[in-house]
Amino acid sequence: MSQLPTKQTAPLLEARQVSKYFGGLAAVNQVDLDIYPGEIVGLVGPNGSGKTTLFDCLSCLQSIDKGKIIFKGKDITNTRPYQVSRMGLSRTFQKLRVYRQMTVWENMLISRQWRGENLFVIFKVTDRHTRRRARELLELLQLSRLQHEYAGNLSGGQQRLLEIGMALMPDPEIILLDEATSGVNPTLIETIKDRIKTLNREYNKTFLAIEHNINFISDLCDRVYVLNQGEKLAEGTPQEIQANDAVVEAYFGT
Repeated sequence: MSQLPTKQTAPLLEARQVSKYFGGLAAVNQVDLDIYPGEIVGLVGPNGSGKTTLFDCLSCLQSIDKGKIIFKGKDITNTRPYQVSRMGLSRTFQKLRVYRQMTVWENMLISRQWRGENLFVIFKVTDRHTRRRARELLELLQLSRLQHEYAGNLSGGQQRLLEIGMALMPDPEIILLDEATSGVNPTLIETIKDRIKTLNREYNKTFLAIEHNINFISDLCDRVYVLNQGEKLAEGTPQEIQANDAVVEAYFGT
């Protein structure tokens, strides 16, 4: 695990009293959150607790109704998603978002930061640096041998790894992972965990990860936030969270 933040370290990503309403329902209600450079932080909670909605707010896919989101010291509240991406925040999704009719290699190239090129010529204008980055990431994620396969032919776990690679193509500083182990067999779960640790340790990438796999979170994360009914229920180390009676009750009832 990476080194825990000190008081002298400024947060990379902050949520301040963030609220999001759908009609009369508070999907996210006055949530505070701090992610520091070099951390791997977990976000857990029962189904319907507001985790993905909070991710949508942090990545500016959803506008917020109250509060403030700060990235690298700058207020990005309700900034357009592509602008947030260019600033260095990337994410994956609970439902896989890969281009199934494109090859693994094409998926990687199309995920770079590009500014208005025609989609039909994007592969021809991709520069050497971008191609080299794609090759390096595919090797790191153990997908090099599959680069000419259509993404739709990959297993669920391999598609998850590809989606992580696509999120890394713009060279972000922080990656939000939405259920990276969903639908993945146990062997590839270990691979995903190992690759995240490598990216964190050797490439200085910061992660915030939604997960239902408590063992995955416990083995991977420095700190964990718990949401319940749209509100922050608890935060602490994985060990503290597992010993928290309020968290246990939220997951399993009294």
